[in-house]
Amino acid sequence: MPTLSFDGETHDEITQKVRRWLASVDGDIAGPMGIADVVNSSAELTKDALQVIAKSAPGGVGESDIVKALTTMGYKATDATRSGVLGSLDAIETATGGSVVKNVAERGTKAVFEMNAAIAKQILKQAVKD
Repeated sequence: MPTLSFDGETHDEITQKVRRWLASVDGDIAGPMGIADVVNSSAELTKDALQVIAKSAPGGVGESDIVKALTTMGYKATDATRSGVLGSLDAIETATGGSVVKNVAERGTKAVFEMNAAIAKQILKQAVKD
């Protein structure tokens, strides 16, 4: 009998994976993503990669305490980075009154940010120069 399972440390992680899978079944993977969506998706991808690496270790190495500890550290670093980036976006929005980025929607624990078009163009121009 076919089975489908989702791994996650929190309810939110499992819910995101289920939604991503349902969207892929419906053929609705692509769509507009806000900065927060990209940050959250990147964090989940990183966690999935850590899990794949840990599971692919040969023999008992994957079950060793050191691999488990490194994987846990990777998860914590990923979560801290995600929180830092989203917190920074909130701080920038608050400090600038929305002139650089502004919080345009909040859905549960996720926030979506929109960057001022003129500033985005300047950032892109500078990136091309570098």
